[in-house]
Amino acid sequence: MTDAGSPDLAGAFEASRGRLRSIAYRMLGSLSDADDAVQETWLRLSRSGADDVANLGGWLTTVVSRICLDMLRSRAARREEPLGEYLPDPVVASMDSPEEESELADAVGMALLVVLDKLSPAERLAFVLHDMFAVPFDDVAAIVGRSPAAAAQLASRARRRVRGPAVAPDTSLARQREVVDAWLAAARAGEFDALLTILDPDVVVRIDLGALAAGGLREVRGAAQAVGLAASYRRSAPFAHAALVCGSAGIVVTANGGQPGSVMAFTFTAGKISEIYILADRSRLIRLGLAATDRSAGMPP
Repeated sequence: MTDAGSPDLAGAFEASRGRLRSIAYRMLGSLSDADDAVQETWLRLSRSGADDVANLGGWLTTVVSRICLDMLRSRAARREEPLGEYLPDPVVASMDSPEEESELADAVGMALLVVLDKLSPAERLAFVLHDMFAVPFDDVAAIVGRSPAAAAQLASRARRRVRGPAVAPDTSLARQREVVDAWLAAARAGEFDALLTILDPDVVVRIDLGALAAGGLREVRGAAQAVGLAASYRRSAPFAHAALVCGSAGIVVTANGGQPGSVMAFTFTAGKISEIYILADRSRLIRLGLAATDRSAGMPP
């Protein structure tokens, strides 16, 4: 029998850790919960042994998926506020680090994470596993306890909700960076009329001030309202810099002492900003380690 604590098995698990974390993050929308799910997967592997596991990668995918499904169902059973009432955790990295950029090349955007949070646990699992990780419906069915046809229906319903508007978002990182740089320049100079040229007229802004803030997630619609909101943040503009946020060009604002002030994620459509997501919950930003990320990024304020 193979020892689950053996170097070979530990090495095989470590080789799969990145994929398992990616699955768990897309399932849960929380980096800390994703890490907990991956750690629980290792614990189950260490207790089970691996002598009869023919496909370790598939076994690990099944286990981490079932753990995530249980976590999502537990949230619903406790009648917690869905994550959709607050913004999911952003993945933030330096714009200038090729290694980080490569690592996050397939990072899921904030807009998609918000939609995923509105799906049922089974729909979310079916969509994430099949559409994002190419897991066959036979395997998905075994995890959710339904037939392959029913699993396909779950993914189909999720797909219809995820697709959203027919207009595809801009994916060129260079173009995204141009738009973000224009936003920063206008905000720093106080030229807020210039912001109207890079904002979709129907832009939607969602601001997460944290669980202790009245109303939780605040929403603003329309370019004029978005510009007014930007004006209120003018004093923080000198402390803002471009960063990769959920795989796209975004902005990180640091406060006094290098502590994180806010993170801005964008959706870009037809060369303009069509959605803005602002995480301004200081306690969450600190827990995510963004202060350390800002310092290590080596970017000027």
